[in-house]
Amino acid sequence: MIYQVVTFGHEILRQKAVPVAKVTEAVRQLVRDMLESMYAAKGVGLAAEQVGHTESICVIDVPRDAEKEACREENAAVTMPLVLINPEILATEGKQRNEEGCLSFPEIGAPITRADKVTVTYTDLDGARVTVSARGLLSRAIQHEVDHLNGILLVDRMSAMQKMSVSGQLRRLQKNAQEE
Repeated sequence: MIYQVVTFGHEILRQKAVPVAKVTEAVRQLVRDMLESMYAAKGVGLAAEQVGHTESICVIDVPRDAEKEACREENAAVTMPLVLINPEILATEGKQRNEEGCLSFPEIGAPITRADKVTVTYTDLDGARVTVSARGLLSRAIQHEVDHLNGILLVDRMSAMQKMSVSGQLRRLQKNAQEE
């Protein structure tokens, strides 16, 4: 099932995710639907809130050719698509500043500073707790999706100047959300 991606202005995007107590068939189905929805929207990551759910789940699929070569080698051990249930960022290292977009903010992007390397622990679809480290775009995607699960949005990471430059687009998104 392909879900419509919720855009800025919808209250659910500000809700903190609810931990998943157990990986059930319903959770697995939600993950399949989230992946299908993410691919349909041509995204690299999607959090449950973005499809109207509050479970602490996000999915990520960064194409290997989208990463810089050094990051590609370092991230090779991380199998795509990456499904993170109840993710927690354990450590961050370094800094990167790159253009970042979000399916909940269509046609809006901004240079955002994030950690270059992240170590995250999460539950996988088999119910096992796993810890991985990632660099580059994969690191950025993990941080972005974990932000969603905490009710933190792309706009919250923008500078005041960046927000001013997209204020008209943000107002339109909020207005559309209120009309739905």
